[in-house]
Amino acid sequence: MRRFAPALTGLVCTLGAWASPAVAYEIDPLTRQPLDNALVIRVRPQNEPVVIPTANASLPADPMTPASAVPQMSAIQRDEVAFAGSYAPGTIVVSTAERRLYYVLGDGKALRYGVGVGRPGFTWGGVQTITMKREWPDWRPPSEMLRRRPDLPRFMKGGIENPLGARAMYLGNSIYRIHGSNEPETIGTAVSSGCIRMTNDDVADLYTRAKVGAKVIVQR
Repeated sequence: MRRFAPALTGLVCTLGAWASPAVAYEIDPLTRQPLDNALVIRVRPQNEPVVIPTANASLPADPMTPASAVPQMSAIQRDEVAFAGSYAPGTIVVSTAERRLYYVLGDGKALRYGVGVGRPGFTWGGVQTITMKREWPDWRPPSEMLRRRPDLPRFMKGGIENPLGARAMYLGNSIYRIHGSNEPETIGTAVSSGCIRMTNDDVADLYTRAKVGAKVIVQR
């Protein structure tokens, strides 16, 4: 699927090169010896790795991390901040103008994350609900996008090259999602086709907190 990477820039998500590739051999888990003809591509992080949690366990923090679990540093540091408003704990509030996402904790506090938002002509606002969550989701470009870009693939399997990144939370019956990204430098900008994008480590953190059924308020 690498031939599609340049074509995806500025759409749902763009593909990045946050870590430099290296070649290694797959190791037999029982004998700890290299498997015959098992040449695989791995990713060597340029910085100290950040482990992306899964629903059941942590991914390996080995410096030669499998490409499907590429670590990623936050472009904008997430932090706990004072937050005014009569929102129930667990509510997600996205400020398009600020390019920030707030996960309401209650007691006047929220977790604040940097996000990327829709580029001019693709911004939107309203109230949605998280209807589905997926780890390393597959991507099927919506028909609206395919009409604009008929050259795009009709399907991409989940993984490091997938525009949805490490996690995705689907918003109602809309075409929009809160999802990961492999270009952390785009966080804090307006470059998407309307989806709310986060770095992979931030979206993995939010994924463990946000529940299916949670309210998502997008403010323009």
